[in-house]
Amino acid sequence: MAANVRDTDEALLRKAFDVARRARESGDHPFGSVLADGDGNLLMEQGNGFTSEGRDRTAHAERLLASRATRAYDLAFLRRCTLYTSAEPCAMCAGAIYWAGIGRVVYGQTETALKAATGAHEENPTLDLPCAVVFAAGQRATEVVGPLLEDEAAALQADYWKARG
Repeated sequence: MAANVRDTDEALLRKAFDVARRARESGDHPFGSVLADGDGNLLMEQGNGFTSEGRDRTAHAERLLASRATRAYDLAFLRRCTLYTSAEPCAMCAGAIYWAGIGRVVYGQTETALKAATGAHEENPTLDLPCAVVFAAGQRATEVVGPLLEDEAAALQADYWKARG
């Protein structure tokens, strides 16, 4: 985990956990993300969209949020923002976050732990590739903090994938 944990990180990450719970309750996969500005003000939130977006396997919370953010804010502003997410962004989502220009990511559960929880589930064939590796291949820096509150994040996935068969 990066050493640059801010005072507001845990509270904002727990807001992403709340979004993940609501996604699960509404029939979507249990993932959630929120975007905050450089002062820690909540700007937007996004749950997973697998079900609500017509069984779109690319409708991950982070990708959807990054796309919305690029339409709402300019690159200079997004560089000072943090995306908080219940699970480490997969390679696809890390790419979307990078292209959006969001400067910082804080996540709960690692991709490795998520892969262990989901197994080979066809709705979530987890890419076990750390987001920091994806970001490091880019031309601008993206700060990564995580895992943070990993036990709480893992609880969001508890028994979910087994129940989906």
